[in-house]
Amino acid sequence: MVAIELIILSGLGEAKKGRSKVKFICIPVLLTITVMCVCLWVIKKKKKKKRAEGITRLYTETYGGNGKGDEDLELPLFDFTTLATATNGFSKNSMLGEGGFGPVYKGMLDEGKEIAVKRLSKDSRQGLKEFKNEEGEQMLVYEYMPNKSLDSFIFDKKKSNMLNWPMRYTIINGIARGLLYLHQDSRLRIIHRDLKASNILLDLEMNPKISYFGTARICGKTETGANTTRVVGTYGYMSPEYATDGVFSVKSDVYSFGVLLLEIVSGKRNKNFTHLDHNLNLLGHAWRTYTDGNVLDVLDEFILKSCHEHEFEVFRAIQIGLLCVQQYPADRPTMATVVLMLTSEIPLPQPKQPGFFIERKLHEGDSSTSSSNYCSVTAIAPR
Repeated sequence: MVAIELIILSGLGEAKKGRSKVKFICIPVLLTITVMCVCLWVIKKKKKKKRAEGITRLYTETYGGNGKGDEDLELPLFDFTTLATATNGFSKNSMLGEGGFGPVYKGMLDEGKEIAVKRLSKDSRQGLKEFKNEEGEQMLVYEYMPNKSLDSFIFDKKKSNMLNWPMRYTIINGIARGLLYLHQDSRLRIIHRDLKASNILLDLEMNPKISYFGTARICGKTETGANTTRVVGTYGYMSPEYATDGVFSVKSDVYSFGVLLLEIVSGKRNKNFTHLDHNLNLLGHAWRTYTDGNVLDVLDEFILKSCHEHEFEVFRAIQIGLLCVQQYPADRPTMATVVLMLTSEIPLPQPKQPGFFIERKLHEGDSSTSSSNYCSVTAIAPR
């Protein structure tokens, strides 16, 4: 348009010449615009297709498929407007919580399905390659879990009464099978790196679902681990080799599972665990009760009252937990072995001392049971 106007203003005497210029300039301009539009349309379509294929591929590699029909698997993609409508404009009333990677909102789709939407913060690197939408925001859509996370039950005195031993054992087994799937049965070997009670969600029937893969690492089928200069995760659940040297593997997840198992059994957190008779952490307490032959002392009080018919199963679960938290990765069982241990009565090996066997230093006033001075010790068990 600009080129045509300039030619008309150049004078009537140049009309004939101007007309030729109009043809000469307009045709290339129109062709250029047309070609650019087609190219942009093709590029946009390819990007959208590639993104959808990438998400589908990530899903099938992570969660598996039926083999033949995998190429037909399509995951739903949501636009910003749909998610904003579902969450009432991402209102505070819809917020379920907020973590390091951004807030999570409860939403309801038009067809009545409940969802949880994680609106990733701009600083988050989670899902940068796999999940993007056209508005420049990154969001992840999850199935909504009405019973929230496991920690809201086992660490709450009122809610913990709702979980008897059979329910807890079912949850332990479910988590073990889920972790086995990530380590062995999925198309790619996935190391979670932040397995803990708050990352286990519970559905309506209290079935456990491993969640939060923001720190997970994908390895090839022949790889079992790696090392990193940036240690991420939660202290109290980290294996010694990962916390101190940045070396992680499937056995790091096994260690975290052992901590989680002992927390489910005891109803106590490993971090900041306190006891009247000593200042050991939960792992140290479980180890002491095991070696003293008083393993049932580690149990949640509610379970202790109702687990007499399950004593063998309880004792076995605690022993499996201790096997998982041994110092050296080579001593820990694989998740395949853990699942077998939990679902059978095969003989169990004797566990060695936990990797982190800590007696905390208490300052004056921190405890009413003793005025002695304690040294902070991270005692690594000798081989």
